[in-house]
Amino acid sequence: MKKLFAIGMLIVIYSAGYGQVKKAAAKPVVIHPGKKIYDEYCLSCHQEDGMGVPGMNPPLSKTEWVLGDKTRLIKVLLNGMKTPLEINGEVFHNPMPQHDFLTDQQLADVLTYIRSNFGNKAAAITAAEVKTIRAVK
Repeated sequence: MKKLFAIGMLIVIYSAGYGQVKKAAAKPVVIHPGKKIYDEYCLSCHQEDGMGVPGMNPPLSKTEWVLGDKTRLIKVLLNGMKTPLEINGEVFHNPMPQHDFLTDQQLADVLTYIRSNFGNKAAAITAAEVKTIRAVK
């Protein structure tokens, strides 16, 4: 009888949650706000890895165009680019369309995403910087 009581108590304790091993709460995945914009407007040309398409669309990884002058980079997104572009000795021929329909914040987000991904480590671009360049565009 004591054995039955002890077994019954173990079942009650286990069903109350005492026998469960608590899992650590999963950390929420934080996605950079510029990634969604990149995926929608940039990925098809510059690819998921930011390496572009040889002879057509330039890479975004570790190039002076991405890591260098912020103003020049902002202007490329605002105005587009129709002339061939040489990067690291390779010429790319596809035109870059204008993305001036994006808000200042969206442009800042996508450019910051590009400048901090694909092996890049460059300073963020702010919406205020985009706004200033857009005003003198």
